[in-house]
Amino acid sequence: MNVPRNIIWVGSFPKSGNTWVRAFLGNYFQPTGKNLSINELSSITTSDVRQDWFDKAAGKPFVGKDFDDWLKVRSKVLQMIAQSSAGNRFVKTHSKIDRVGDIELIMPQFTAAAICILRNPFDVVVSFARHSSISIDVAIDRMCDPKNISMANNGIMEVLGRWDDHIQSWTKAPGLPRHIMRYEDMVDNPKVAFKGLLGFLQVPVDYTTLQKTLKETSFSALQKQESTQGFREKPPGMDKFFSTGKYGGWMDSLTPEQVMRIHEEFKPTIDEYFPEVGAQALSFISREK
Repeated sequence: MNVPRNIIWVGSFPKSGNTWVRAFLGNYFQPTGKNLSINELSSITTSDVRQDWFDKAAGKPFVGKDFDDWLKVRSKVLQMIAQSSAGNRFVKTHSKIDRVGDIELIMPQFTAAAICILRNPFDVVVSFARHSSISIDVAIDRMCDPKNISMANNGIMEVLGRWDDHIQSWTKAPGLPRHIMRYEDMVDNPKVAFKGLLGFLQVPVDYTTLQKTLKETSFSALQKQESTQGFREKPPGMDKFFSTGKYGGWMDSLTPEQVMRIHEEFKPTIDEYFPEVGAQALSFISREK
């Protein structure tokens, strides 16, 4: 059976801006005059953890018994996603690129390209703790754990690994056409950041549509939608999914010891992708001593 290589991954460690990018893509590609709400993202993008895909792949309501059970069905899920469209499919994932035995988590035979979204680990850990309803210290432990796996009650998993390994897996995977976006750049200059994304996708830029989409998917607009409509992807017990839409808030939330640990654990990757944040971290540690 000929399965197309048509998946464009929207890949990131959790709480790095994945939903924002998907909201932009969904709204930019809508017919003129139509807006896509945050609860309709599945109409333009899909996910590698959706229950309906696993149910179809398993031939029954899927409840994974263990890692091997999930992994076996996941491979069929990715094949079904690729076969579901003659054109490209945007697929959200929080899994890193890795190989388990003979099975690739991000299967190259179905992959066309990837959008890799990065966010500095100091802000990520604050959002990750809030998202997971855990303490910041536990969130740091998880981000430093090479065996870090997120598992839902249905047994569907996401293989996260360490924050730096996750970043390096997506940005250094050989032969993968990729576009790297930093959350911080998206905040500072969304027009430039998302115009660059459209260029990578080889999509002509319509500036009227671009301006309209940027307005509809600004963080304040997404926050307003969540407050009026709710957000289906928000975890139980979480107050707000769309919190501040800024960066640098870690300075008000982390202790010098926590900042030092994160910096020491992830220094090479911080220096490569977030040198200015690394400098801020060292200044923060020195100032707070």
